[in-house]
Amino acid sequence: MKTENAKAQMRKGVLEFCILSILSKQSAYASDILEELKKAKMIVVEGTIYPLLTRLKNSGLLGYRWEESTQGPPRKYYELTDDGHKSLEELLVAWDDLVIAVNHIKTHKDFI
Repeated sequence: MKTENAKAQMRKGVLEFCILSILSKQSAYASDILEELKKAKMIVVEGTIYPLLTRLKNSGLLGYRWEESTQGPPRKYYELTDDGHKSLEELLVAWDDLVIAVNHIKTHKDFI
């Protein structure tokens, strides 16, 4: 189906926004982030999320801390930095603008 590629590109395009949104609520372990994305039907594999988390960390949008685990090695918990919170605020505005624009195009019947 030709729309599968477009749908995959749309999901990929909003993945950073979704991760920042998840982490704005509380810090989280990578598998917790994956679980939240799956609950929202944003199907993502581990091989996709780890490079993105590293890129967001290297961009200064995420930080992390290590926590001891009762079941194995310590876990890395990601959290938003101040720049991450600012970036998310900007993305929220951009998202709202995009939704308005797309809805306008979808519903606008008259063409110039």
